[in-house]
Amino acid sequence: MSAREKILVAMSGGVDSSVAALLLQRQGCDVVGAYMKNWINEENVIGHCPWEQDIVDARAVADQLGIEFHVVNLMRDYRARIVDYLLDGYARGLTPNPDVMCNREIKFGVFRQWGRDHGFTAIATGHYARRVLAKPALTDAPATYSLLEGADKNKDQSYFLALLNQEQLRDARFPIGDLPKPELRRLAHEAGLATAAKKDSQGICFIGEVKMQDFLRTFVPDQPGPIVRATDGAVLGTHRGLHLYTLGQRRGIGIPSNTDFQNYVVVGKRAADRALLVAFDGPDAPGLFCREIRVHHLSWIGAPVSTPAALEGRVRYRDPRVPLEYLPAADGGALVRFATPQRALAAGQVLALYRGEQLLGGGVYL
Repeated sequence: MSAREKILVAMSGGVDSSVAALLLQRQGCDVVGAYMKNWINEENVIGHCPWEQDIVDARAVADQLGIEFHVVNLMRDYRARIVDYLLDGYARGLTPNPDVMCNREIKFGVFRQWGRDHGFTAIATGHYARRVLAKPALTDAPATYSLLEGADKNKDQSYFLALLNQEQLRDARFPIGDLPKPELRRLAHEAGLATAAKKDSQGICFIGEVKMQDFLRTFVPDQPGPIVRATDGAVLGTHRGLHLYTLGQRRGIGIPSNTDFQNYVVVGKRAADRALLVAFDGPDAPGLFCREIRVHHLSWIGAPVSTPAALEGRVRYRDPRVPLEYLPAADGGALVRFATPQRALAAGQVLALYRGEQLLGGGVYL
């Protein structure tokens, strides 16, 4: 990494991005920190989003490192590119992934552009992922890079980067990708960083420590409908809106288990009569498990996979990679056949595609 690089670090107020800034500074880079001000809902206060404290913490670390610090207002772009995307998806019965879209559209989209407009050569984040040189720059072509899982498999965040492209990856830096979390904490404590003991955030990228159902109830009108048992069509109750449920959900459905203590699970949504379809949880629940899905809106970090291939996929952030057969389709999407049935693949979610540790790209379930 060139010491002449001027790098803008996305400092969230957490320990990961704090150590990212620390490591870049130690490598001799010209480092500037910035907090992305993404979402403040002043009309309808819901839950707890500690953005003010996060700015205080990020600024405190910047002061300790002796680096410049900015607060970059991206609220308008965030509303248009992430919040509206999320609300529209849930209103249409989908289960969108705002964290994946946040990285493509905001961190490595408008925030990256803000950095370029202000003379920065790269954007750094606290993601547990690794960027490695795949092909050196030639006189007629820039260097190309591959994206690998983070070295700490318990913290790997490559899934959230599945929709990045090569141009975005060229400008990306992931300084902590080779570190295990305990080592990162040790570095933060040794440096006396203000965030060294701060707990990791568990919130969605823009609404903080807020339950998704509470967020949706605030912005999407209720559209009640029947709760229907998929196996026999029996009506078991009513729900407030299909947007408040997702495939595979077991808690909060609003109907009791049966006398044998079998729990119901959401297995589908029927738009025609706004029916929420449920069944007793288990491998025989209709629609809960599938071996085959279609994906669209494919995005590739390097060259697209244009012929049938044996790959691996991660269907959710915390799930392991699983073997699959990838079959490109004429419409630009693909058919994916899993080696083993996968549970609760909700339309609108993201499938990340891998070849071993290397993240190739991703697409959205149909």
